[in-house]
Amino acid sequence: MSKTHSDPQVSFLCDQNLGRLARWLRIMGFDTEYMHTWDESMIERARAAGRILLTRRRDFAADRQSIVLESDFLKDQLRFLDKHLKLSEKLLPYSRCSICNASLKCVKAQDVKNLVPEYVSATRETFVRCPHCQRIYWKGTHTDKMVEAMRRLFSTRVRS
Repeated sequence: MSKTHSDPQVSFLCDQNLGRLARWLRIMGFDTEYMHTWDESMIERARAAGRILLTRRRDFAADRQSIVLESDFLKDQLRFLDKHLKLSEKLLPYSRCSICNASLKCVKAQDVKNLVPEYVSATRETFVRCPHCQRIYWKGTHTDKMVEAMRRLFSTRVRS
C-alpha cells in the first residue's frame, strides 16, 4: 500500500457509482468528494491533493491512489475500507456536511431557533451548521441509529 493509504487524515473521491458510500463516509467524518459523472480533470485534482479514488472500475486496480471496490453493498464496501485503511480508528461522526462535505461549525441554539422545527428548537440545545450550504444538523433519534449501525459494522466503540 502507498503512503497515501496509511495517512491518518485520509480523504477520498468517490466515482459516480458510489454516492451512498460517499454520503456515509462524510457522516463518519471523512473528507469525501463525489463525482456525479466521470470527470478525468476531477480525478487529476484529487490525485494532486492526495485523495484516494474509490471506484467500481476494475481498470484502476493497478493505480496506487485508487481502491477498486468489488461489492455493490455498502456494508461490504465499508468493511473492506476498514480492513485496508482502519477507518474505525479515525471516525469523527457528524463533523462534515453529508451533502456538500464542508466541515460543520457549532452554532448557538438561538441563532437557528427560527430555522428549525419548533419541537426541535424546544427540545435540542446543540446544533451545527454547514458554512457552505447552510444546512443545520442536530442530534436526534436518527443519529443514534446511525451510530449503532457504525458500532455493529465496525464492532467498535463509536463516539456519538
